[in-house]
Amino acid sequence: MSRVILSALLSHWRRNPLQLITLLAGLALATALWSGVQAINAEARASYDAAAATLGDGQYAQITARDGGAIPQETYVALRRAGWTVSPVIEGRIDGVRLIGLEPLTTPGGLGPVRAGGEADLGAFLSGSGQVFARSDTLARLPDLAAKPVTAPDVAPNTALTDIGVAQRLLDREGQIDRLIVLPDQPLTQRPLSDIAPDLIRSAPQEGGDVARLTDSFHLNLTAFGLLSFAVGLFIVQGAIGLAFEQRRPMVRTLRALGVPLRRLILLMAVELALLALLAGGIGVALGYLIAAALLPDVAATLRGLYGADVAGQLSLRPVWWLSGLGIALGGTALAASGALWSLARMPLLSGAQPRALMMARSGTGQATVAVLLLLVSGALALWGDGLLAGFAMLGALLIGGALALPPLLGLVLRWAETPARSATAEWFWADTRQQVPGLSLALMAFLLAMAANVGVSTMVSSFRLTFTGFLDQRLASELYVRAADAAQAEVIREVARDHADALLPLLSTERQVAGMPAKVYAARDHATYRDNWQFLDAVSNPWDRLARGEGVLINEQMFRRSDLSLGDEVTIAPGTRMAVLGIYGDYGNPIGQVIVTEPLFRDLYPEVVALRFGLRSDPGQVAALREALKEAGVPQAAITDQAALKRMSLAVFERTFTVTTALNVLTLAVAGFAILMSLLTLAAMRLPQLAPVWSLGLTRRSLARLDLLRAVVLAALTAALALPLGLALAWALLAVVNVEAFGWRLPMYLFPLDYLRLTGLALLAAALAASWPAWRLSRTPPAQLLGVFRNER
Repeated sequence: MSRVILSALLSHWRRNPLQLITLLAGLALATALWSGVQAINAEARASYDAAAATLGDGQYAQITARDGGAIPQETYVALRRAGWTVSPVIEGRIDGVRLIGLEPLTTPGGLGPVRAGGEADLGAFLSGSGQVFARSDTLARLPDLAAKPVTAPDVAPNTALTDIGVAQRLLDREGQIDRLIVLPDQPLTQRPLSDIAPDLIRSAPQEGGDVARLTDSFHLNLTAFGLLSFAVGLFIVQGAIGLAFEQRRPMVRTLRALGVPLRRLILLMAVELALLALLAGGIGVALGYLIAAALLPDVAATLRGLYGADVAGQLSLRPVWWLSGLGIALGGTALAASGALWSLARMPLLSGAQPRALMMARSGTGQATVAVLLLLVSGALALWGDGLLAGFAMLGALLIGGALALPPLLGLVLRWAETPARSATAEWFWADTRQQVPGLSLALMAFLLAMAANVGVSTMVSSFRLTFTGFLDQRLASELYVRAADAAQAEVIREVARDHADALLPLLSTERQVAGMPAKVYAARDHATYRDNWQFLDAVSNPWDRLARGEGVLINEQMFRRSDLSLGDEVTIAPGTRMAVLGIYGDYGNPIGQVIVTEPLFRDLYPEVVALRFGLRSDPGQVAALREALKEAGVPQAAITDQAALKRMSLAVFERTFTVTTALNVLTLAVAGFAILMSLLTLAAMRLPQLAPVWSLGLTRRSLARLDLLRAVVLAALTAALALPLGLALAWALLAVVNVEAFGWRLPMYLFPLDYLRLTGLALLAAALAASWPAWRLSRTPPAQLLGVFRNER
């Protein structure tokens, strides 16, 4: 019996192939956007794990120089003789590839490609020419290093590993070490680090080094956009399933009358939908792979630019994301079909067929009430919510509440528009448009969400662009930036600056724990460069004068928010030194805290820190001469960066940062347009009983088609008008709530009317294109088909 019942159910899709295409395409597109985002996230997290497994990031304590410079090899030898079990590491870049030098005999177990007692050739690794281990794509980018390349898929992306002696030779840094890995088991008799090398500091495991934690908010934002895109596609699925169930009411009534148990019927319908969901989910996962492969290079560039995290530029087929794609396809289908299955379970045995049930006007009071409640919940979370999850819950309530409020609002607006109508055609047009709203409501809600997402994200990105450009002008005020290799070269730079520059601004910094969070303490010289260019979010009176007198510090917005500080609060910047907060400044793109103190105080607190980076102020016309003077003094070209180049690089990173979200918005809008097209096509045949009487009264088929096209554009225009305030509310939530919780800074919100006008035009064009095919089909409807409505009048 089950086989016969399932065959009867599947026959509906054979008779209505357009509905089947709608269901499969909607679910496949929704799954594609979700699985594409998850594939990108999975690849990034796999890269973080590979980096941690390869280099021990976050697993072991490390010893570094206080000034951030190199550690002499003699110091390493002294530490080993004093009982310290440490392993040296050196790193640098060759053609953009991160080259890491390890010492395999002392490296902790599990790190590096070669270990004593392992399967790899330890002798070849330690030989004079040595070996270089990296992924195949990384090895292809390396020049001829006079070392044997060995493919190692488990090495972190954009990273190559070799023996420390080979690395010192390739990087031209003989006798230097960048850091020391401290093994967990240390002798009890070892001498204190301060006695052997007072210029070194020991950092605890995971202190500011867990890249995965820094990028969590970025991946959470991507997941949220993927979920929004899936929700838009789910509206298509729910509309197709609901229409199919309404059309199959006569079949269900007949099967029930023939004795088919209700439970078995519901179970077989669920099996039918599960098979369709698996088919559509498989297609969606394949499309998601293509989307992720296209967007992954931009994501990798973003993570590298913002967080210094190397992510593989090639996509792998990982079970974690394609299984989640299939799972969410099944879950989404179950959610979309739950209402229809519940209605079927409660349907009387001999319930009459209602082929127009889906389009029948229903009371919108319950839906409007739910919408108002959700919007109130969103407002309450905005005022009193705390944490990133509360921020996303607020966004969810806002978007779902706005979508549910759309049909009642459209009905109200259309009722108002019908009042001044004078001709019979106009009155019929507005009344018929209002009657079509329930049938098109799901597609219009998807369209509303897509429009709101585009308005919200474009406002956020454009606001960020304006703010970020001003921020760069503030931070990159010096005409040239120079990095010295050592203290001797730093003195050469000072001598050149005395003769050719208007001012020399040393860029001194050190890493510390301040106010319970990792932070960098910077020194600021009392100079007009800072006074004229820096702007504060909040500050006491005369903050720069008070800073110059050593009366306090300046902190960035991240520290202000995460440590819950206020003006006048004191923070400890060194043992026994507490300073009051004089000002709070914006610091966009930085995941950690910052503290600025005056230069004399910094040198007193941290005398071991040597200035190796400088900003040089000069008349714009003398910048070229200053650059040439630095080159003649022996400063390499690579160590000199001009202001314009830094701005170009920073803005390039910024633009690539939002490539993914922009692409997701475009795809979401395309899915919404597809939803309108499919809804209009599936409803076209069911509207013939309403159109035939009007045609018989004198309106031509071409006139009916034009009115249908106009109806779609009017509904799209009204939806776009309602999407604008919802999108602006979304932008405010992203800038003022989610951004603060995720990154620690709040951005000012700007409005861009021309962008909204352009987006509305594109939305109306998409709606017109979606409605053009159904309208064309209506204009070509044979008169006999319209007359048939009267022959089979119900």
